[in-house]
Amino acid sequence: MRTARATAILASSLLLAVAAPTSGSEAAARIHPASDTTSQPVTASDETTVTLKSRLAAVTSARTVNYYPSNAGWSAMWTSFDPVRLEEDMAKAAALGADNVRIIVFPQSFGFPRPRADYADRLRKFISIADSQGLTVKLTLFDWWSAYSDAAGSAAWAKAVLAPYADDRRVLSVELKNEFVSTDPAAVSWVRRLIPAVREAVPQMPLTLSVDGQSGAAGLARIKASLVDTPLDYYDYHFYGNSERALAEIRRAQEAVAPDPIVIGETGLSTAVTSEGEQGAYLARVFAAARRAGVGSVAPWTLYDFADGAIPSNSQVSKVPAQYKFGLYRADGTAKFAASVVRTAWTGGALTNGLLDLGFEAGPNSSPWRPYLSDTGVAARDRSVAHTGGASARMSGTVRNGSSLPSIRTSPVDPVRAGQTWHAEAWARGVRVTGSNEMALSWFDINDRWLGQTSSKQVAKGDSDWTRLTVDSVAPAGATSVQLHLKSGDNSGSVWFDDVELSAGEGS
Repeated sequence: MRTARATAILASSLLLAVAAPTSGSEAAARIHPASDTTSQPVTASDETTVTLKSRLAAVTSARTVNYYPSNAGWSAMWTSFDPVRLEEDMAKAAALGADNVRIIVFPQSFGFPRPRADYADRLRKFISIADSQGLTVKLTLFDWWSAYSDAAGSAAWAKAVLAPYADDRRVLSVELKNEFVSTDPAAVSWVRRLIPAVREAVPQMPLTLSVDGQSGAAGLARIKASLVDTPLDYYDYHFYGNSERALAEIRRAQEAVAPDPIVIGETGLSTAVTSEGEQGAYLARVFAAARRAGVGSVAPWTLYDFADGAIPSNSQVSKVPAQYKFGLYRADGTAKFAASVVRTAWTGGALTNGLLDLGFEAGPNSSPWRPYLSDTGVAARDRSVAHTGGASARMSGTVRNGSSLPSIRTSPVDPVRAGQTWHAEAWARGVRVTGSNEMALSWFDINDRWLGQTSSKQVAKGDSDWTRLTVDSVAPAGATSVQLHLKSGDNSGSVWFDDVELSAGEGS
């Protein structure tokens, strides 16, 4: 991931101080004895012979996590190679439910066009460490690379790096270039020459390319069209779009390269620009959408946040604050809410709307609720008033922006399909209420065009006890996402919302 990931960030500010189920240190991860980093790669003669088909099946269903150490990102992972830390981190990834890890190999640090023996040994040691924790490896080559005029040198380097793993069951696939720019003729010419050379060296290894979060399905389609004579085995989609529309975007990506399979090789949300709660909800929506679309591998970016100074200063990535906070774990190793979401997804658990803090009970920095028109009214978590539990969301002294009311909003974990029925409800009460106070479901298409809304009855003016608000609606034609809004405008008093429910019925 480069700067495209940062530009794809949903920069929503959090409104309610709500929260990760567990902060502080996670339960101790399973740590294995030190791995045997001196052993030779396991080959086809040691176990069942690996084939292109078996590897492709494995990589398209892998529980993959993207990885750099928290203190040594990008090329620093190799220049500051630390086997002890790697052992601990791979144990943590395995305890999370991962069975595969994606790493990036840099020609600049490994030596080009001939890999240095000491760096080739570091790669061999990492693969052995991952294997000791039950993890296979996906290799990505040629990041930070633009020397497309040297296709022969690139091919020689790639073949030297990969040849030891041609029949190694521990290595599942090779991504030839991270976030390939398919509009660059020099890059296309280069990769057309690279693919046959790599296939000659590792004929049973699935090959792929990825696109950045902005290129999306169109970028995948351009890659496929450019490589008709030298086709890939599968396509790697980096998804950093709006998670509310993930199903529609994933299906676009599938259609762009059909019948070839895709994986979601990177996805996530930075907690530098949103809450840990919304990061978890984002990943839950992507996993749920992938399941619906039949995509079997979703790889969060990344296992860890990065400490200050961990990203090499010669990279533009180091200058983007959001890049430091995509981790499932903080730089100190403690778990974010997202870690529990990913563990649930990888262990076959249900990803439900219970992740959305619909009762406003969570603690600081973990609300997936987001503000809308916050300059005309904001919400606060109120511990002194609740329908059930110990808190509610309060809006007081609000105004409006034209015909639009300020609100707090969230979206379901399950993806939306046109024609599907949806039910929402919430409990509300008021003191000296004026203006308009309601709940609504708002519908959007794949291009974020608003398609309309369905609203509940209004909260009674003046003082009122807890009253149930309901909305029943059908997703209109073209709908790919829905937002639930709790609204309050032109209200000189106070309104409280609590115990929200949101559920889907049948649909196309």
